[in-house]
Amino acid sequence: MTDLDDAYANAPNIPGGTQYPGRWTVAAEAFRARQAGRAELGLPYGKSARQALDLFHPEGTARGLCVFVHGGYWLRFDCSFWSHLAAGPLARGWAVAMPSYDLCPEVHIADITRQIAQAVTMAADRVAGPVALAGHSAGGHLVARMAVPGVLPSDVAARLSHVAPISPVSDLRPLLRTSMNEQFRLDKAAAEAESPVLMRPLPVPVSVRVGGDELPAFLDQARWLSEAWGAPLEIARGKHHFDVIEALGDPASAMVVRLTG
Repeated sequence: MTDLDDAYANAPNIPGGTQYPGRWTVAAEAFRARQAGRAELGLPYGKSARQALDLFHPEGTARGLCVFVHGGYWLRFDCSFWSHLAAGPLARGWAVAMPSYDLCPEVHIADITRQIAQAVTMAADRVAGPVALAGHSAGGHLVARMAVPGVLPSDVAARLSHVAPISPVSDLRPLLRTSMNEQFRLDKAAAEAESPVLMRPLPVPVSVRVGGDELPAFLDQARWLSEAWGAPLEIARGKHHFDVIEALGDPASAMVVRLTG
């Protein structure tokens, strides 16, 4: 164990933390079952099996596209765990895309950034209108990277209406001092090249959200991005790293209202 392993270990520091993936799976499966006829599952956007996304359509013509990128330290999970979080934007008339992606150590984090750019581009080709991005934890890092010039094609970047990193890993340099880096295979240059806090964003509305009960390291990561980008920071009182995303499933939540205008 390295000196920062515990600082970035969420599950052991959340009561019942190991039970959350099972809960997510049950809720996501039930949600997909209710979307019969309005869901396109497993749409490929790249060459590998994990380069695929689920696309949920609202009733009637979509007002825009919301993309949610999952977390898991670029090491675990896929889009099937999070389907229920599409409920909020869907109820407000937005289509929702949820991509999976290849995981470390089979690929590098920079490769995953490129894959998410492909996923956003493919989904944007299928749904007209504005494009809003939300991502959690490692997914928060990935959607922040989409808000940097040159990552998305210019025509897709021009459609971005809001980017919402939730509990993001915005500075990858501390991860160099975690045992996870055996799988990330980052050196200092690679960590800097993938750290949104060191980049200038596109002129797109950005809001950062983090749980008030999160680990200090994640409170810091969210604050660093907020300060670096001049973006508002919402600290959700009483929320930890695993339940801070639940607001996405509520069409009346401030986060969903912000995302979908």
